[in-house]
Amino acid sequence: MIYVSITGLKLNKAYHTPRFWYHAVRSMIQAKAASGNISAEARTINGIHHTMTVWESKDAMRAYLVAGAHLKAMKSFKAMATGKVLGFEADRAPPWDEVHALWQAKGREV
Repeated sequence: MIYVSITGLKLNKAYHTPRFWYHAVRSMIQAKAASGNISAEARTINGIHHTMTVWESKDAMRAYLVAGAHLKAMKSFKAMATGKVLGFEADRAPPWDEVHALWQAKGREV
């Protein structure tokens, strides 16, 4: 089993774009280098900025979640965007054509 984490954020205002990308790029670099990370990808779907990270375990994802660049990004998030998160164990990561629908149907607002 793997742990899949899907995040989707919609910026409140266009002027938040530079700040968003500042945090997004650094968080993605951190995720790709994190212990227990299998993959980390990002896509914009219907104006929603999505990430899908795949982990060896939920504990590995949680260690990433509360450290470094990602922690700084989470502290800035509410000032610039709305969004949802979805995390689950699976045998495989969903294909990108399913990610947005899963996120919409099962995501938890943050």
